[in-house]
Amino acid sequence: MQSRVDKAVQTFESGYGCAQSVFATYADLFGIDRETALKLASPMGGGIGRMREVCGTVSAMALLAGLKEGNTDPSDEEGREKIYLLVREMSDSFRRENGTIICRELLGIKGREQSAKPGKRTQEYYESRPCSRLVACAAKIIEEMLLEDMD
Repeated sequence: MQSRVDKAVQTFESGYGCAQSVFATYADLFGIDRETALKLASPMGGGIGRMREVCGTVSAMALLAGLKEGNTDPSDEEGREKIYLLVREMSDSFRRENGTIICRELLGIKGREQSAKPGKRTQEYYESRPCSRLVACAAKIIEEMLLEDMD
């Protein structure tokens, strides 16, 4: 499979949220159309609803892991453990590269922002934040850990 890392970054830099950019770039590989992918991932941006909690790119990785390996049987404890382990491994890889999976820590923000309104997307916005690099990081992890056997 050809890498889609650049596509994920371009999607983000065209105005979509971080989670949307990562999730929608790969969702078609799991039978999810782009519009549905964008809708599903939209509330995960900004650290889930701009609360600056878990980075939206990490949430998108978890959602994609669920599409590939998620379990649907509530009595399948091994299946639950398997998906939780995969999400932990992906998150640990992200944390090793970036120091944390928490949005506000990645952005250097203290506490929860008061407004839910996203910042205006300008060239300065993109240059002042690590988000494009974080989108690329999450996309690389997806390609290495979820897609290596999907050709």
